[in-house]
Amino acid sequence: MEEVLRFLHLVGATILLGTGAGIAFFMVMANRTRDPATIAHVAATVVVADLLFTATAVVAQPVTGILLAMQAGWPLTTPWIMLALALYVFTGLCWLPVVWLQMRMRDLARGAAAKGEALPAIYFRFFRIWFALGVLAFAAVLAILWLMLARPGM
Repeated sequence: MEEVLRFLHLVGATILLGTGAGIAFFMVMANRTRDPATIAHVAATVVVADLLFTATAVVAQPVTGILLAMQAGWPLTTPWIMLALALYVFTGLCWLPVVWLQMRMRDLARGAAAKGEALPAIYFRFFRIWFALGVLAFAAVLAILWLMLARPGM
């Protein structure tokens, strides 16, 4: 059972890291075109990917992680686990507005494309906020992965 939990935990971590990097790459590349139709299409795909893959991993990670800690006999109050959980909450607090921003950017790009207009200024404001939150969340996920592997103080 422990091997299955470790496998699921590793797959979830890989999905979080990989989906985050992939989504960021495709959104940045689409944004560089400044073409509303391209951005609308990519943002729509990104929203689906985030809700399908990232949301699934977001639920699976704490479940598998807590079960693994319990099996190993590590209290959840172990400092590296507490830090990992705090970073996980922080990541979630960044991710929730990121998803909302992606939906808004998608809608703004769709509207601009339908009217044959340029993207509105608010789109670029949303993109900057989206990017900043993404960098913070990605850094936190990397730190969580390091904590999982290094288990400092154990």
